[in-house]
Amino acid sequence: MLFERPCAIVDLETTGGHISRDRVTEVGVILIDGERVERFDMLVNPGQPIPPFIEQITGISDAMVATAPPFADIAAMLLDKLRGRLLIAHNVRFDYGFLKNEFKRLNLPFRSEVLCTVKLSRLLYPQHFKHSLDSIIARHGIVQAERHRALADADALYQFLQQAIAEHGQAEVEAQAAVLMAAPAAPPGIDPEVVEQLPDVPGVYSFYGDDGQALYVGRSDNLRRRVLAHFGTEPRPHKDVRIGEPIKRIEWRETVGDFGAQLQELQLIRALQPLHNLRGRLSQELCSLQLTPLDSGFLTPRIVLASEVDFSRLDTLFGLFRSQKEAKKALAELCAGNGLCQTCLALEKRGARKGACSAFALGRCKGACIGREDAASHNLRLQQALARLKLQSWPYPGVVAVRETDPVSGQWQEHLFERWCYLGSRSEEAAVPQGTPTFDADTYKLLAAFLRKPLPDAELRVL
Repeated sequence: MLFERPCAIVDLETTGGHISRDRVTEVGVILIDGERVERFDMLVNPGQPIPPFIEQITGISDAMVATAPPFADIAAMLLDKLRGRLLIAHNVRFDYGFLKNEFKRLNLPFRSEVLCTVKLSRLLYPQHFKHSLDSIIARHGIVQAERHRALADADALYQFLQQAIAEHGQAEVEAQAAVLMAAPAAPPGIDPEVVEQLPDVPGVYSFYGDDGQALYVGRSDNLRRRVLAHFGTEPRPHKDVRIGEPIKRIEWRETVGDFGAQLQELQLIRALQPLHNLRGRLSQELCSLQLTPLDSGFLTPRIVLASEVDFSRLDTLFGLFRSQKEAKKALAELCAGNGLCQTCLALEKRGARKGACSAFALGRCKGACIGREDAASHNLRLQQALARLKLQSWPYPGVVAVRETDPVSGQWQEHLFERWCYLGSRSEEAAVPQGTPTFDADTYKLLAAFLRKPLPDAELRVL
């Protein structure tokens, strides 16, 4: 006997790891009712190509599933076998998520209590570091006919559970399983089904309050894990945001990769102005510094606003600041750290007697204010000090695209830019994103960082 209730040990093979885009190629199930054990497996036609990478791992090819039934043809039978059972799988969110999505496409509701054998292994065998199925098979000496086939992997889990009960006792295994099966907490007023639907994929999410006010926008490479962390069911990240207001609605958008998630996060923060996102509350008085020559020959930094000039078309700007106050503070620090003149940089008004600036008396100015340093020397030091703040010029003749590609499914999404302005995203070559390009400091920094160090599974295309 495994547990004091009907169980189903399930393993799926799929075309990839994305529960929304990919499809099931094989189902393996072991049904357990007390001492009665029933096994069955079947290939499934996914209705889409199996990537070579997946075929190499599983051995399941397009030819093998060509004459297999589609999931729709086996759905009723499978649902009847699984209904009312505890669903057990290794990394159960994967198998359960795929099953729910396959049934959902057919308008067949499916919910089940689930038990993850990865987490169960961690609780029962904390002395071991690895808990993958390969590690468990090796650790427990499990004999398996073939790896990465659905029924064989399900049978490996069955053997593992039998050994765990023999070593720890039925009561201990069931007690640890009960801990893991505790329902994930959700805020009052949030439908538990919404929590169940959270996918284990990259994307951006948003929380809303009673009056529809956006409370917080965040992103993650795993939406489900990150969202649940806010409610205490997953480890909370360091310096996580504390949200005091009641959360009444949760929304999310899936992305192909992390760059798209970061980009969507910036767009949503800008559009929604969430209460708990610092960037959403900051002044939008975007400004920069531009050098202007004076009649005296000295160059002086002038604060220019993005609302007055097109930052995307200038290559003579230094730094991006969210307010004039922030720009003046940065300029003052630059002046003090490089022995520059306060009056030449317009940080201090020149008196009627045209004496030395206050920094000269402290030994922080070389005397440009009283003629002891010529304009050429001061200008050179000013330009050298500003060099690290210089905005990067647009290095391309026109539009570029950051293309992210799912390494398994091959699905891609492109994010288009011109002169640092975000134009929109697309998933088809012919699609033309619509929108008015505007220069945004955070988008500039995101794209500039990508150009310096591209992210995995993403590439830049010059269009």
